Amino acid sequence: MNGWTGTILKVDLTTGTSHSEQIPRTLLEEYLGGRGLGVRLMRDYYQLDPFDPDMPLIFAVGPLCGTPAPTSARLSVVSRSPLTGTIYDCSAGGRFAWRLKAAGVDALFIAGRSPWPVILTIAPDKIEILPAVQLWGCDIPTTVAALKERGSVAAIGPAGENGVLFANIMMGEGNSVGRGGMGAVMGSKNLKAVTVNGDGKTVISDPALFENARQDIMRLFKASPVIFGPLGISEFGTPVLVDLMAQRRMAPTENFRKTYFEHSANYSAPTIKDACGAKKDGCYGCPIQCKKSSKAGKPLPEYETVSHFGALNNVDALHTIITANDLCNELGMDTITAAATLSAWGEIRGTFPAAEDIPGLLNDIALRRGDGELLSLGSRRLSEKLEHPELSMSVKSLELPAYDPRGAYGMALAYCTSNRGGCHLRAYPISHEILRKPVPTDRFSFSGKARIISIAEDTNAAVDSLVACKFAFFGASLEEYAELLTSVTGVPYSPQRLKEIGRRIVLTERFYNCANGFSRGDDLLPERFFTEPGSSGDGIDINPIDRVRFEEELDKYYRIRGLNSNGCFDDVDYLEKQP
Repeated sequence: MNGWTGTILKVDLTTGTSHSEQIPRTLLEEYLGGRGLGVRLMRDYYQLDPFDPDMPLIFAVGPLCGTPAPTSARLSVVSRSPLTGTIYDCSAGGRFAWRLKAAGVDALFIAGRSPWPVILTIAPDKIEILPAVQLWGCDIPTTVAALKERGSVAAIGPAGENGVLFANIMMGEGNSVGRGGMGAVMGSKNLKAVTVNGDGKTVISDPALFENARQDIMRLFKASPVIFGPLGISEFGTPVLVDLMAQRRMAPTENFRKTYFEHSANYSAPTIKDACGAKKDGCYGCPIQCKKSSKAGKPLPEYETVSHFGALNNVDALHTIITANDLCNELGMDTITAAATLSAWGEIRGTFPAAEDIPGLLNDIALRRGDGELLSLGSRRLSEKLEHPELSMSVKSLELPAYDPRGAYGMALAYCTSNRGGCHLRAYPISHEILRKPVPTDRFSFSGKARIISIAEDTNAAVDSLVACKFAFFGASLEEYAELLTSVTGVPYSPQRLKEIGRRIVLTERFYNCANGFSRGDDLLPERFFTEPGSSGDGIDINPIDRVRFEEELDKYYRIRGLNSNGCFDDVDYLEKQP
């Protein structure tokens, strides 16, 4: 088999056993890998509680992983989120994905709960479940250092062990399986870490076609100002968006009460580069190198992190933001939800946390002590318990990232239609509304956005299943990646076929969510965005979103998707009709 190994490794932590099975080729061809394959493998489990021992935690690579395909050393982790209750996947790059594929595995399916802390080690000749009592309680750097001789490491920190609902799984190179609490699912299984090593090779069906497609993609990368321009993400990383969001008056400030922070230049990309001596870094084998690290080699914060620990919490001290990022990485927590929860708490109390108090609060969250016990639940549960549910800036319990929806109406719609909750990456309309790629759209208009969002969701679901990086598509398109996939697998793929696969994945996720009680009432922004203006200025008016137009465009989205007016399925047999 070309591209795929065809193997799923199933591990039962309750019994301490493992075995391999063959994945039907039809599932591989119709779901690809990564997000798609993981979502398909959840079919018999999606209604379980996220902390049920039988709830699987699925690591899935894609058919391009293990090849020189640009940005393909990635995997997705799929389960059900304890933070949101939605079907959930997160993507991360690095050597772990490459080595999992080299170990002959397309998907790692972990179920059960060990009676004591363990690590799972995967090598070409042996699968072992070993005691990890001495590592339980250790932070991520300590855990990785203890296990690095076994290969690549994916581990949880104290946050995951203690069931923080937004705990991450951290890769040894600093990449995170962030958002949604996959680290808490892993911690509930008493699984401290997974290590993997492998020496297998991914076989390419047509090397000549592959090389032509790869060179086409690299040329498009180099021609893209967003990727390799003088102010591109390769040069400055994602914090290059700080100044752009300030100029567009859509930088979430003080728990989204405002949309402009006058001190944002204190943590802009040029400031970070000058202050920290930022050097290029990135996922294994990636030519873009969008991540940045300090002189000491520590990962520097990305855009969402600097903006949310900055403007959202009324903090202008770069050193506080960097410390917060370091602590979240070491303790294993999502920076977006951590910062947004602190911000909601601050507005409810009437005062935002002082910069000097944030490190202590993050430690308290990870250990679930003092105020950290309540903060560990995320902003929605915290706000409800403090009797101010309207102050959680979230959709489906997932805190909104650093793009105020009053400044980009496609983003407003996309937050709500996203199957995993308030996520910017499912459709990423910032691409055309702000970055003007591939074509510009009017950011203050809902016109046509329902169709654009649905197409983008399908496209991104295919990208997440290849598994490739979304930043690659600031240059390349599904045309080039379809050719790349065909050359690797020997199976003919076109952009349209990939979009159809993406549509199937998106609708399957929505079916799961609807079966678990989600409906139109969950596809809604917090009231603030419909009733309060943002921070107008410099000739830009940031007005409340027109609720009538929002609802009209949501109706259009449902019709395009073939859903009923409640955002769900009239066809109760939808799943049975899919491969």
